[in-house]
Amino acid sequence: MYTKLPKTIDTFIKSCNEHNSDAYIACFIEDAVVQDEGKDINGTKAIKEWNERSSKEYKVKLDAIKLVDRNEETVLTASVCGDFEGSPVNLDYHFTISNDKIMALKILLTEE
Repeated sequence: MYTKLPKTIDTFIKSCNEHNSDAYIACFIEDAVVQDEGKDINGTKAIKEWNERSSKEYKVKLDAIKLVDRNEETVLTASVCGDFEGSPVNLDYHFTISNDKIMALKILLTEE
């Protein structure tokens, strides 16, 4: 695992891996937006519901590989394993963070 992560991203990964939706959602601002699989999830209530469904269905675990700051966002490349076809897969998590809270997150397949 990548060892030097910002607190917000470290908490995000830990809460995801522990399937702790309360700690997970605490990483986001109230009107945050998550983009995953071509869909927008708006606001913490919807993000929490999406996270709980995904955690239950896929049992995802993240292992940080690389972290890069690009313009206004931080991009985390993570190996993602779980109960889904093609596991494990590398995904890029594009975070927009302000005041230690996630404002926006876009999840994309890592381009190699």
